[in-house]
Amino acid sequence: MTAPAPATPHRAPPRDPALWRALAAVLKLFWTGQRNRLLLGAALAAFTVLAGIALLGLSGWFITATAIAGASAATALAFDVFAPSAGIRLLALTRTASRYGERLVTHDATFAVLAALRERAFRGWAQPGAARRLLLRPARLLFRLTSDIDALDSLYLRILVPAAAALGAALAAGVALGLINGWFGLLAAFWLLLAGLGAPALAARRALAPSRRRSSGLETLRQRIIELSAGQTELVMAGRMAAAQARIADADARLARADDALNRIEAGVTAAFGVATAALLAAALLTVAVLAESGGVGAPVAAMAVLVALAALEPFAALRRGAMELGRALLAVGRLAPRLADQPAAPARLRPGDGKTAATLRGVCVRHPGAARHVLVDIDLNVGAGERVAVIGASGAGKSTLLALLAGELEATSGEVRNCPASLLTQRTELFQDTWRGNLQLAAPGADDAALMAALAAVSLDDVVRDRAAGALKSPLDAPLGEGGAGLSGGQGRRLALARLLLRDAPLWLLDEPTEALDAATAREVLGCAARLAEGRALIIATHLRREAGLADRLLVMDHGRLTAEARRGEPAFDVLLAGLRPD
Repeated sequence: MTAPAPATPHRAPPRDPALWRALAAVLKLFWTGQRNRLLLGAALAAFTVLAGIALLGLSGWFITATAIAGASAATALAFDVFAPSAGIRLLALTRTASRYGERLVTHDATFAVLAALRERAFRGWAQPGAARRLLLRPARLLFRLTSDIDALDSLYLRILVPAAAALGAALAAGVALGLINGWFGLLAAFWLLLAGLGAPALAARRALAPSRRRSSGLETLRQRIIELSAGQTELVMAGRMAAAQARIADADARLARADDALNRIEAGVTAAFGVATAALLAAALLTVAVLAESGGVGAPVAAMAVLVALAALEPFAALRRGAMELGRALLAVGRLAPRLADQPAAPARLRPGDGKTAATLRGVCVRHPGAARHVLVDIDLNVGAGERVAVIGASGAGKSTLLALLAGELEATSGEVRNCPASLLTQRTELFQDTWRGNLQLAAPGADDAALMAALAAVSLDDVVRDRAAGALKSPLDAPLGEGGAGLSGGQGRRLALARLLLRDAPLWLLDEPTEALDAATAREVLGCAARLAEGRALIIATHLRREAGLADRLLVMDHGRLTAEARRGEPAFDVLLAGLRPD
């Protein structure tokens, strides 16, 4: 029996200059996005901490001074209780208002920055190459847009803001105690910085590896659960359900080990703060005792000094959570930074100068990254403005790839591509759990309700949306749609997709098997709608169905990535090719 491998000792992760450059880039995005509000939030956090220290110190002085003054009637009558009590009330109210303002400003600014980063990351992943790679692992895209983006809030909320507040507390405590005794204030400030920053820094260094393991483990666990839920029928049929469950249990065990390591580190830093606080408190008691014995300070000032020293280390404890999450935040930075960088402007599409051509391809070849073979080979094509073309061929011939090239989702490996702006209708109708307005404005974010209703009327859906709208809604467009267009028929979903194409108002429409999986009657309805709406536009349809190819004026045959034949309406070959396609 093979002996288990020895546990790998903990090693600090190597320094990665690229990671720190990425971190600087992300922090720059924070800074440029909400600079004033982020600075205001940090200032309010520091002010809240200072108000809390002053409140505790003044309260200690007041209680002690009041007790001493009450020892005799003469001092009790002479003692002013109103000014200190007013100061305590003012500090208490100020601290409460400042804390509320700090939470409001910091969280609002952070959420605004994260929203902008999420949009920027999504636009980065929407680039053709990145989008196609992520389609192979959609769970990863979801994790990047949610957990990884959310992890970046730790950089500001749990690291930068607490650090600013803690440094302000150390400075204020050092000055306050220094007024009592210079060496006392200097040594107290030094200890606050050494222990208050040293313990979180050491914890953060030790937590880098387990926090990264936890983040990766959580992503793996979620992905395997999604795979089990989505493919349980296939897993049962293949007899792999037990293996899939074992993989989930293994991912969960690894996640638990990472959590256990982080819990031990957090317990250690908590204990370190306890020891540091006890040491500072003991030193403060001994110092003020010596000063009081020598007559350097009175009892009220001694009490104030002890409480200021006690409160000064508390703000540093807020860095504990940031230390635990630093590794996760740095991992997210490394994953996201390439997609958050400024994207180079896409090359402008060349518009035909004479206005008579919608698309021109000359000697175009396309090969997917890492593939050995071209999926499109030596494509020569010219589509006139307003012309209707159907690309036919067997599955895998390259029809969808040709449309993706014309839509700008793929780049040509070689050759020349010239075409006017195009809109692509894919085989799937992507509808989201949102309102009708939200689903339509994906195509035209600035479109008003009148334009949206006009688009729905053009596809004969205006009565449908009015019937689905509740009477209490201000507009029928506020009516909700279910996920994937739940509640709509297949034909209604495709017509809604056509309404989005209409809102884009592109001169070239690319339709990829637009009526696949629809019954014959519904398909004819959708095709009639498409033919009517596409009037005056160039239309390219990828299909293997007779009913869809019947819209075209010209048929192109594609086989293994090559255009092998062509026929125009009225030619005998056109009828032969059309008859060879799959009927309704």
